[in-house]
Amino acid sequence: MTAGMTIGFVGAGRMATALAEGLLRAGLAEKDQVLAADPVAAAREAFAQRTGARVTSDSAEVVRAAQVLVLAVKPDQIVPVLESLRGGITTDHLLISIAAGVPLRRIEGAVFDGVRVVRVMPNTPALVGTCAAAFSPGRWATREDAAFAERLLSAVGLVFEVKEALLDAVTGVSGSGPAFVYLVIEALSDGGVAAGLPRDVASRLAAQTVLGAARMVLETGQHPGVLKDMVTSPGGTTIEGLHALEKGGVRGAFMDAVRMAARKSRRLGRN
Repeated sequence: MTAGMTIGFVGAGRMATALAEGLLRAGLAEKDQVLAADPVAAAREAFAQRTGARVTSDSAEVVRAAQVLVLAVKPDQIVPVLESLRGGITTDHLLISIAAGVPLRRIEGAVFDGVRVVRVMPNTPALVGTCAAAFSPGRWATREDAAFAERLLSAVGLVFEVKEALLDAVTGVSGSGPAFVYLVIEALSDGGVAAGLPRDVASRLAAQTVLGAARMVLETGQHPGVLKDMVTSPGGTTIEGLHALEKGGVRGAFMDAVRMAARKSRRLGRN
């Protein structure tokens, strides 16, 4: 897929590092085909240490060397960064943006008509190879460009192609979702401690329980409600706990959390 190509990362933070590691681990690129730029020395050093790839402080060097540019800068920086690099970007480049909330029209508008862009919404579990991501091709992106983005994201987890209008919803579910799940793990651990478990045991049990439940959903293909009912015996302990959760409005609170995160993503895009 990447024979003769160089993949450049504009920004060498944790997500860029995770994507680069995934590419290398999956055999989709060699170390000498990866180059990252970042003005922060610590970020460059961490990227180089984790991947063994080349790093630089000069983003223009990445533009000159690479055919694929992964835009891994903060959302409020992406337009200024693109404007500064516009003179070196050509129609031969494929731009893959992982800047949350920044719409394709703003990215394309910061460069020129005809630029090939794919907008991606990954999440932080990419750092451990369990990303849940989605992507949407821009106006001038080809099917080959979309396939490349899909292969890139598949190297670090699960990926779906969606319409751009749905990427804000993806942000609400999987972009912000890890924080919601960490809250669940923390709460389960607190409950275990309240019931007498040592903190380290409670935390590991809670985390493994969430991991196991998630794998059950993914690997069995069954509806979460069906799997929930399989655990819930008549008159047993689980139904008592579920009753407490329903009284606390947990289901509605999670739905509201996703909707609010998606709404915030839409507002960021407009700004």
